[in-house]
Amino acid sequence: MLRIGAHQSVAGGVSRAVDRGVLHGCEALQIFSKNGNRWHGVALETAEVRRFRRRLTESGIEPAVSHASYLINLGTSVRALWEQSVAALADELDRAQALGLLGVVIHPGTCTGSTEAEALRLVADGTRRALEAHARRSTMVLLENTAGQGRSLGYRFEHLAAIIDRLDGHPRVGVCLDTCHLLASGYDIVSEQGFQKTFREFERLVGFDRLRVLHGNDSKRPLGSRVDRHEHIGEGFLGLEPFRRLMHDPRFDGLPILIETEKSRIRRRAEIVAADVLDMKNLDTLRKLRG
Repeated sequence: MLRIGAHQSVAGGVSRAVDRGVLHGCEALQIFSKNGNRWHGVALETAEVRRFRRRLTESGIEPAVSHASYLINLGTSVRALWEQSVAALADELDRAQALGLLGVVIHPGTCTGSTEAEALRLVADGTRRALEAHARRSTMVLLENTAGQGRSLGYRFEHLAAIIDRLDGHPRVGVCLDTCHLLASGYDIVSEQGFQKTFREFERLVGFDRLRVLHGNDSKRPLGSRVDRHEHIGEGFLGLEPFRRLMHDPRFDGLPILIETEKSRIRRRAEIVAADVLDMKNLDTLRKLRG
């Protein structure tokens, strides 16, 4: 069975994310190890790192991953930005390693040069450099498929395959598939026929051995819209059936499915750990589908 979890806030300290995960009954977890909209993050406190790792072990939550900063663009042809992005990814890997995470989920980037092929080469080269800076470590880079907005990369399985191929099948490179992004980028996973066709194509081009994480999000926009807008589970253009199929398809057994759906807008002090009614709603929906 899939392991159901959510992206949780690290407000009040990174270990608070585990406490929030436990409160929501999470079996897997995603966090930001630093602010997702900034280049530089506050150093992780040693005591917090220890508590985070201890709480993960005590809770049985597994796996846990981080999501990289949205500012990182490994596909850019602007050299200074590319270098900054590589350094930022290396820092994300440092933080994830310290916290004992499976890996760092990252959007491949945006093409700012002439061709997608050249941009994909830049993504692969940047990923390789970041990994080589931490050659003795285990944390993975998890390439996330995208909705295909603008000139973003990763909206086709061929893009993910090309990056992995240029990295010579590096063992520390995996894939994260987002259900909303699949639909938005043109993969029909709503119909039974489309669902099977999509994942046969994924197996042929990338392989299930590369798949490490699923993002479980419904979509506010229809098939092929190329717009990334998450909706609550069962309330968007995906509906419930694709999630039910995922829950009962043995190809996905044991993988984490992490929701990134909208949270309630109740403001709380950073140190407060409280249940989010919308998270509970979406997690409960997935649990019912799993049975």
